[in-house]
Amino acid sequence: MNALAVIFAVLGAASNAAGTAFQRKAAAPMSSGGGLRFLLALVRQPAWLIGILGVIAAFLFQALALYNGPIALVQPLFVLELPFALMIAGPLLHRRMPPAGWYGVAGVVLGLALLLGAAAPSGDQDQAPMTRWIPALIGCYGLIVVAVAAARASSASLARAALLGSAAAVGNAMTAALLKSATGTLARGGVGAFLSTWQTYGFALTGIGAVLLLENALQAGSLAASQPALTIGDATVSLLLGVTVFDETIRTGWWLVPELIGVVMICAGVVVLARAISKVQPRNPVQ
Repeated sequence: MNALAVIFAVLGAASNAAGTAFQRKAAAPMSSGGGLRFLLALVRQPAWLIGILGVIAAFLFQALALYNGPIALVQPLFVLELPFALMIAGPLLHRRMPPAGWYGVAGVVLGLALLLGAAAPSGDQDQAPMTRWIPALIGCYGLIVVAVAAARASSASLARAALLGSAAAVGNAMTAALLKSATGTLARGGVGAFLSTWQTYGFALTGIGAVLLLENALQAGSLAASQPALTIGDATVSLLLGVTVFDETIRTGWWLVPELIGVVMICAGVVVLARAISKVQPRNPVQ
């Protein structure tokens, strides 16, 4: 069952990366204006439609992954979205990835393999009592409010981007937890049960909020500031939610040593990748 979760999670990360890359390709040659006319112009771009299909596929793969495996396993695998994004966007947007980017890819992949291999997340629950949900909801939404308030009070663009990226990460993790519960309800009770459970509306609203927070994080500062906070924060909070809400388990004791080494490798790889994405240079003008 965990093998299916890994496969679907990797497919989800790749689909989301491809969706983002195609949307950027559609928007790149257009003016930076917004509004309805800009949206209508985007809709007429085949690349944008492909990008939307990629995002939809990513959501479906994530739901399947969460149904087949613990959230503590699935969400950390979405760290792979960053190296996928860099590898897909390069040839698609006619850009050259700096050599350091490949070191970042290796760091993320090897670190993730070491972390998950050592932690061996396990658990098969997708429902939890309200006595677990309430502290989790209060804690996560409270962290989001604090991070957003701190970002608004900060005058440094890097700090604002990191804080808003952290808020989006917490929102993504909570969205995944609610999606896991709603997906389990759908599998057992059908569409009627799915539409009648509060988790369905919770993941929809929280997911929209997380997307808006991410957009603000990207506008507030460089990708090198927001992406590490987003990527590492999502994986960390998801692991905590898996353990505290769904009673999932990870190995401890001496296993914490390779787990910590894996985390350090992932963090270093993400920072290198974020900087590589910020510094990519066009190989040829986009036609």
